[in-house]
Amino acid sequence: MRTARGVAGSLAGCAAAAAALGAAELAAIATGPRTSPLVAVGSVVVDTAPRPVVELAIRVFGAADRIALQVGTIVLLAAAAAALGAAATRWWPVAPTALVAFAAVGVAAAVTRPGAGVAAAAPTVVGALAAGLTYALLHRRFISPPPRRPPGGPPQPSTGDAAAQVDAVTQVDAAAQVHDAHLARHTRRRLLRASAVVVAVAAVTGLVGRYLATVRGVSQAREDLTLPPPADPAPPVPPGAELAVPGLASYVTANDRFYRVDTALVIPQVDPRQWRLRIHGRVRRPYTLTFRELLDQPMVERYLTLTCVSNPVGGPLIGNARWLGVPVADLLAEAGPLPGADQVVSRSVDGWTCGTPTSVLMDGRDALLAVAMNGEPLPPEHGFPVRMVVPGLYGYVSACKWISEIELSSFDDFDAYWVRRGWAPRAPIKTQSRIDTPRERAAAGTVTVAGVAWAQHRGIARVEVRIDDGPWQEATLADTVSADTWRQWSLRWEATPGPHRLTVRATDADGVTQPEEPSPAAPDGATGWHTVDLEVV
Repeated sequence: MRTARGVAGSLAGCAAAAAALGAAELAAIATGPRTSPLVAVGSVVVDTAPRPVVELAIRVFGAADRIALQVGTIVLLAAAAAALGAAATRWWPVAPTALVAFAAVGVAAAVTRPGAGVAAAAPTVVGALAAGLTYALLHRRFISPPPRRPPGGPPQPSTGDAAAQVDAVTQVDAAAQVHDAHLARHTRRRLLRASAVVVAVAAVTGLVGRYLATVRGVSQAREDLTLPPPADPAPPVPPGAELAVPGLASYVTANDRFYRVDTALVIPQVDPRQWRLRIHGRVRRPYTLTFRELLDQPMVERYLTLTCVSNPVGGPLIGNARWLGVPVADLLAEAGPLPGADQVVSRSVDGWTCGTPTSVLMDGRDALLAVAMNGEPLPPEHGFPVRMVVPGLYGYVSACKWISEIELSSFDDFDAYWVRRGWAPRAPIKTQSRIDTPRERAAAGTVTVAGVAWAQHRGIARVEVRIDDGPWQEATLADTVSADTWRQWSLRWEATPGPHRLTVRATDADGVTQPEEPSPAAPDGATGWHTVDLEVV
């Protein structure tokens, strides 16, 4: 019986946890998706996780690491709820104690997030109340009631044969035990059905709540935004920049195909009417810009290729887009950096930071506070309403999304988010090349080997391909808009049947060839030659 009550308690505990998550997500419609306890606690985990754990998550899950974290959190929560629910059937104070403890963790995580107020605690409180009510109702209805005996009660004393009386008692007890067992099974089935209904309703409620909280207001504001024309338009893409080889990455990456790497568990929803950019720190003239004031600045449009430092050799975490924005150098010049301000610290609305060398932002390159991507307002997942893009630097030291603050500081005084986790404080992009096609199989005969190479702000001067252990052959380079974008390349190869290995290397405009020696992404970008093993049939 104790085991059966424990199973029932576990079911009730899981149902209570599901009710808590669903109700909290629904409440977060009013306070924003970042106040959901699942997101708030997950964000704290992301912020405090040691670098080896972060690197392992990126290697194993890639761009799905946020989903994996939230799913893992739900699984752990369900396991804890099941264990505590079972324990509460033996000692009831376990339930309220655990509920208060979990609520305290959720509230602490929510109210301590950057920009959070007291209202951020509301979803956790609502979720805790829903969990308590759900568990109490299920416990009272399916766990607490004692089993009912069949009518008739025990046999009455008789003057008859003693052996007959004992036999009658035994028969009644046996019938009672059978009845109790049947009733327990019936109750467990009803509890299982009730718990399943609670979990299903909670899941639907949670998904609807997350969706509504995420899209609340920002989608319409983005649709209503009219972009200003660029005062300095991007140069046209030359016809020879796009080789149109099947399987080759296009010269311009579509917004919905552009890679995304950041620490945000949910996409921040920033109303451009409320957006402000504060520029302060070691400056002569600190000031604040509204979104409208930013749009009134002279706009520059450029094609720029962005690369993530986590991109492995031959990896996909790179893309090229047409960006529209205000030169960062103009904004910094208006503020007037003071001597010693060698680092520009950019902060996102969710508190994420990156540090960029001030000298890089003011050396004449097209570093922009971007408001548009490929002719449309920034997609929310890529930083709407404003983000920073800097050619020649990896994203973790330059590409701050949802930017809300620029502080002039120094590298001696402040370590940004990833620097505190062991990554290099300065991270110029390394020369790299990649084979896009063919990858696994090819037909014998003339085969076009093609890919992309990049060395942003230096440019690519040469790409070479080696077939098996043969000599290096120089590939044909496609045209490009500037040294700040990648270049497509191709090589015609007379492929013979059998296994083959293709290897590529690039040389930048400074005459430096990418090194053969492989190294991991940490702490400042991967190195090595990309190789592809394939079968020619």
